[in-house]
This record gives sequence, structure tokens and C-alpha cells, in this order.
Amino acid sequence: MSTGAIIAIVIGVLILLALLWFVGRAGRERRLDARRDQAREIRREAEVGSAQADKSRAEADAQAAEARRQEALARERAATAEEQHREARERHIEAAEKDPDADPDEAAAEFDQRQAGGAGTTGTTGTTGTTGTTGTDAGDDQSVQHYERTSDANVDRERRFERDEGGDVVRDDTYEQPRNS
Repeated sequence: MSTGAIIAIVIGVLILLALLWFVGRAGRERRLDARRDQAREIRREAEVGSAQADKSRAEADAQAAEARRQEALARERAATAEEQHREARERHIEAAEKDPDADPDEAAAEFDQRQAGGAGTTGTTGTTGTTGTTGTDAGDDQSVQHYERTSDANVDRERRFERDEGGDVVRDDTYEQPRNS
């Protein structure tokens, strides 16, 4: 073989190797671009998921804050009702002390008995039956149940919620019924 033919073969092989190298590089770039696109899509989905989780967390925090506000309001109402109950009891006892035919101890016992039998109603509007009971009967369960009933001109509402020993709301049920006019 002549030297020119050998040189032509070597140049042809080099051109073929360069061509294969460029084709391989272009294929590799296409695969990398496809992986970059997949990574972008996964990041976008992760951002959407993170935003949804943040929204859910904010809603849960708002609900917890509302529950704490409602609980504080219920405690305040219960304290007011207790104060009114105490004042009414004292007035009954005072009336019995002034009445020559009445015994103050019997009047107090009768008042307490009447209040125990008919507690929890305050009329057609406002809050009634606000209670908080600690569930200590079931072993060491320290959950607290609350019941609240409210009425306005259009709707009667009942709300029952329960907190576990950590103070977290584990159940929150609200029932509304339109009032018949």
C-alpha cells in the first residue's frame, strides 16, 4: 500500500472518530436536557406542595386560634354565669333571712336543687349550656369537652368540641338549624 492510501485511511478513521464523538456528545446533551427538565418539573411540584402545606398549616393555626378564642370566651361566660348564680343564691338567702317564715338554709338548698335541675337555659338569644367537663372518669384521660349553644334571630347553633390532655382540639362539631319565624 502506498503512503497516500495509509494517510487517507488514517484521516478517514480520524474523521469517523470525530463524527462519533460529536454524535455521542449531542446525545449526551439531549439526555442531560431531559433530566434538567424533569428536575425543573419536580422542583415546581415540590414548590406547589410546599405552598399547599403552608396554606394548610396557616388554616390549622387560624382554627386553633379561633378555638382558643372560643374557649376563652366560654370560660369568661361560664365565670360570669357562675358569678350571677352566686349573687342570685346570696339574694335568695338574704330574702329568706328577712322573711320570718323562711329558713335561710332551706332556701339555699332549694335554690341549689332548682339550679341543678334546670341549669343551662338563658332565654331565646345568647349562649346557653356552656360547660367544660374533664374526663377523669376514664382512668388518666384528661380530655376536656365543651358544649355551647347560641341563638340569634335566624339560626340556632350548637358547638361541641373536645381537647386532649395537651390542649389540642381532637373533635369540633358545629350544628346549625334555621329558626322558624
